[in-house]
Amino acid sequence: MKKIQRLLIILILSLFFTTAGYPQFGGFGKKILDKSTDIVSADGLNKILKQPQAISTNFKDVDKVGSKPPSFMEGETPQPLYLLPKASIGGFRLCAGFYEMTNKSYCLHAGTRGPSSGDGYMLAPVLGPKQEVVKLILKNGEGHPEVKQHSIQILLWAIIARTKFSDFGNDIKLTATILLSPKELLMLEGGVLGVLPSGLMARAKNQLPSAAQNIFEAENNIRQLAASGNASYEEMEKYAVLAGLTAQPDPEVPSGIWSLHPDGYYIRFFPHGYQQTTVQIFVSQDVINKYPSLIYNAPNGIACPANVGAQRLAQTNEPLNPDYSKKLTIICNAQ
Repeated sequence: MKKIQRLLIILILSLFFTTAGYPQFGGFGKKILDKSTDIVSADGLNKILKQPQAISTNFKDVDKVGSKPPSFMEGETPQPLYLLPKASIGGFRLCAGFYEMTNKSYCLHAGTRGPSSGDGYMLAPVLGPKQEVVKLILKNGEGHPEVKQHSIQILLWAIIARTKFSDFGNDIKLTATILLSPKELLMLEGGVLGVLPSGLMARAKNQLPSAAQNIFEAENNIRQLAASGNASYEEMEKYAVLAGLTAQPDPEVPSGIWSLHPDGYYIRFFPHGYQQTTVQIFVSQDVINKYPSLIYNAPNGIACPANVGAQRLAQTNEPLNPDYSKKLTIICNAQ
């Protein structure tokens, strides 16, 4: 019954987004949907180039004030973060102490390279027109273990590539309807593009800085794959995650650097590729005295690289290979 309901939702929303898409872009919208048209006005081209990224977070959004060097907490043994009490709104209730968890993470920057050894990552807010729907997908994914990480990543790639819901293949639409309510699915509307024809792509790329050209082209290739309905994860990954090494790490932002969270505790990230990240958190007793109901909710922040050629990594509250036979060696009375 649920599957039938989801198929009906897919059909209704596909019709809605298809008909709603034309007024949104006016006559220009119809032109970019027509793959046989390679002639677009200068104003139309400017509209495409000025459209913001779905997730716009970059290293300029990182607050480096109060950061600590990698040697901070050196020699201390962390406790499993996933053993802390769960919060009703998602995440973990923090107690004073040093914690660690290796969790699922996701690429949020198509057309860039995966994390490299030595890259420094710091905490940044999730910003951009699709920030709320991306956070919802990451949070809701925890309650749907039947949805594979690859399926969620494909959906996220389609969203950050600014793919229209009506252009999603059926598998991607199904993932979206499992993780989002009908009302939440409406958040996918707006700020989207059709598959741009080759002539328009060439003209657009020529007006972009070299660093942005790969991203712009990768997003268009992902939109095309998402609309094909039969693209594999590996095919989409080929455009989303570039092969090869990134530029040299920033010596001022070394691997293992600690960020001061706005709530007063410290956090750092060690990516293992883009699909998993080890997160460490240190919470002082003074912070707990000030904020006794402190919560770490991973999807609310991004692990952002100082290296602009590397990927932003969305975090989750989903531990990988947790060992629940372990016990905390501290007394935690978080409520």
